Amino acid sequence: MDISTICIHGCEKKYDATGAVSVPIFASSTFAHPGVGQSTGFDYSRSQNPTKEHLEHTVTALEGGAETIAFSTGMAAISVFMELFSPGDHIVASYDLYGGTFRLFSHISEKNGITFSYAANLQEISEKITSATKAVFIETPTNPMMNVLDIAAVAQLTQLTQSKKILLIVDNTFLTPIFQRPLSLGADIVLHSGTKYLGGHNDALAGLLTVKEKDLAERLRFISNTTGGCLSPFDSFLIIRGIKTLAVRMERHQETALAVARWLLTQNKIKKVYYIGLQDHPDYAVSCSQASGFGGMISFTVNDELTAVSILENVKLIKYAESLGGTESLITYPLLQTHADLPQEEREARGINACLLRLSVGLEAADDIIQDLKQAIGSVK
Repeated sequence: MDISTICIHGCEKKYDATGAVSVPIFASSTFAHPGVGQSTGFDYSRSQNPTKEHLEHTVTALEGGAETIAFSTGMAAISVFMELFSPGDHIVASYDLYGGTFRLFSHISEKNGITFSYAANLQEISEKITSATKAVFIETPTNPMMNVLDIAAVAQLTQLTQSKKILLIVDNTFLTPIFQRPLSLGADIVLHSGTKYLGGHNDALAGLLTVKEKDLAERLRFISNTTGGCLSPFDSFLIIRGIKTLAVRMERHQETALAVARWLLTQNKIKKVYYIGLQDHPDYAVSCSQASGFGGMISFTVNDELTAVSILENVKLIKYAESLGGTESLITYPLLQTHADLPQEEREARGINACLLRLSVGLEAADDIIQDLKQAIGSVK
């Protein structure tokens, strides 16, 4: 079945007898038992809810996994898989990493006795794996510098040391299963901030973990049920609704992003454009080898801080706001927003400075987005 069809019909299980085309919102915290020792399959919504189950089955089909678990946010999902690890365990993570993930690792996980090394490429990942390493966690493309790691090559590294049970966890938020399916490339767990492209409308928070092996999924579901960060029925419904148009939205995001990226390259005040769909991107070949598309995320550096601030304060159609992946184009200042908690030295080393902006290209017409950027850049005095 084509992936665009899976988006719409990913879960064929029926939960009521009305013939409803859309899965109902089961706004019930608890479910009655038919008898002593009997269950309908649903007991308490923290454990499972029909609307949430429908979403989980759909994402499992999209990613090609054994099981998916839905959470209240992407950070809740990360927090749950971090409970797989114990004091003394070591994790190798992407050097360029979403600031919220770095904050969790550095302020929560390290406090709990887990250590981290950060790697920018395949060779560094290999060099930083130790006898204590239990997982490799990568974003690809990375946030916000749009670096790409070869998932299959990283998986080979973890499989060569399978006796040490090294898990490969991939954040697939930027490309979604429409363009990239990490489990087929050797990953063990795929992470999504469902708030972003899966939901797609800037109106719901969600996180999802799709797992390759059933045994590992059962461990994660036990942790999820115990810690309680489950996704609500209503938000599950919103993410289901968003996924129905995911395939067509991702194609439009990509088409428009490529047009915007090419236009940015022509502007004197734009010094560098980071978009993995540009053929001069250093990871373009790797992207083409493991993904069928390039997504809608662009980062770019401008000539000075004044220009960056002026763009942020003068865009009209584009909104100066955090998050990404929605119908509306959003522009972000990583220095003060997504990566504000990184120490200055760490930010500067990653290229996250006062001249860097990140653009989530929405579904508006490409010419309208370009005209808005043009007038904002032209407002610089």
